Amino acid sequence: MLPIYIAMPCWDTTLNFTENSIMNRPAPAPTQFLSVEDVAAIVARVGLASTLSRMADYIEADYRRWQDFDKCARVASHSKEGVIELMPIADASSYAFKYVNGHPKNTGAGLPTVMAFGVLADVASGRPELLSELTLTTALRTAAMSAVAARALARPNSKSMALIGNGAQSEFQALAFHHLLGIQEIRLFDTDPQASRKLIANLRHTPLRLTLCASIGEAVRGADIVTTVTADKSNATILTPELIEPGMHINGVGGDCPGKTELHPDVLRASSVFVEYEPQTRIEGDLQQMPADFAVTELWQVLKQQAPGRSRADQITLFDSVGFALEDYSALRYLRDCARELGLGQALSLIPALANPKDLFGLIRPLSQAAPPQAAASGAAPRGAAPRSAAPEAARQELALVL
Repeated sequence: MLPIYIAMPCWDTTLNFTENSIMNRPAPAPTQFLSVEDVAAIVARVGLASTLSRMADYIEADYRRWQDFDKCARVASHSKEGVIELMPIADASSYAFKYVNGHPKNTGAGLPTVMAFGVLADVASGRPELLSELTLTTALRTAAMSAVAARALARPNSKSMALIGNGAQSEFQALAFHHLLGIQEIRLFDTDPQASRKLIANLRHTPLRLTLCASIGEAVRGADIVTTVTADKSNATILTPELIEPGMHINGVGGDCPGKTELHPDVLRASSVFVEYEPQTRIEGDLQQMPADFAVTELWQVLKQQAPGRSRADQITLFDSVGFALEDYSALRYLRDCARELGLGQALSLIPALANPKDLFGLIRPLSQAAPPQAAASGAAPRGAAPRSAAPEAARQELALVL
């Protein structure tokens, strides 16, 4: 008589119980996606003034808990035409990063100079919770950050601002200073007159008095605040010492990567200089022109009253703004919260929903091929998971009789 061979599945039953328990857990929540249209809808429904105000509040609140964050300078890849950067930051609960570029010649090809997107993720699991456009949002958060700094550093009764550089971010800067600081007059200058006319057309509906100036000197003369937001990747001197008057607050936005500056070094020497994150600003800001021991103050210290800001009316203050990842973290938090309130955005299938989180291959397994026993034993798969064999358990435990 021939021997009888019985072929049974060879898995550890204890391990199978554990894996079944894992597989029966609910599928992770999908990643929320916010498009350009979604962010524009947030601004339309909340209102631009309220959006800038609330975003500024989020930013200031996060700067006040500066020590909670794991920080680093952004990682940049430079080319002759521009720069591409990654900007990461995290606290104990959330991780964020932004991808952003700066290519001044893009407008000639029909592209924005700055394009960006970002992610907000859960630190405990690593799951990306939000993927959002950040091109429009970057302009909003940069303007909100400028206002946060100016509220701490500019004279409280400031009413006029010179705006040098009237490109894509200029309207946001003008309106942030109008709504959050009470600026009533904006004096405009750009080497491209069409850019200034664009700004005037866009802001004609506002109460702002908009004055088109023939030179930087004309725009700056007598202004309480001076904002420079130019795009050319060059060591420029937009502001020179003879243009600066006692009591001015300078909001230097355009000098934001190595080899790209806007201010004469003597302007920095004449000012009390404030920065976001000193290690990054020394590389990228107008501060790159100064020696390593040139004294600066990080803005979080002023906001937490650990260092003085403006101490007298005739003091010249300078915010050397380069844009820091914490501001994008704050902006992403704001977008996430607003999207939930307003029911905006869409679920994005970015992370696979697996019946068995150890069976990634199941996503591409041919339909004709039976699933591994562990995957097939746990019942119906979550929506979006790979198909599983419908065969009953007894059919998968093959009994081979060889007679």
